[in-house]
Amino acid sequence: MPAKAKGGAGKKKQKKFVIDCWQPVEDSVLDVATFEKFLRDSIKVGGKAGNLGDAVSVVSDNKSKITVQADEPFPKRYLKYLTKKYLKKQQLRDYLHVIATNRNTYEMRYFSINSEGDEDA
Repeated sequence: MPAKAKGGAGKKKQKKFVIDCWQPVEDSVLDVATFEKFLRDSIKVGGKAGNLGDAVSVVSDNKSKITVQADEPFPKRYLKYLTKKYLKKQQLRDYLHVIATNRNTYEMRYFSINSEGDEDA
């Protein structure tokens, strides 16, 4: 039996994450190509930024989604951190925020501003 366990240990588990940024792309506020390049340059593998190798792949789909496929361990929270860092760099952090829509998907949305009580003043 130990021979079977040894053979199965060679494969690494892959995690797949999606960052959906259709709202800012639709309004021409965000460019997916520059965001994808930022992720490629910023993701650290083995302590070095931009050293993706075979462990991580970053691909843009449909002009509004970015898919990150990585070997475990790769925290989803790290993608949120990098996305917020990119928004801050582009000076969009005041208008957009990153929300987890499901287990392996983030979405960029605009802040909802309600101005119900402002008309009286």
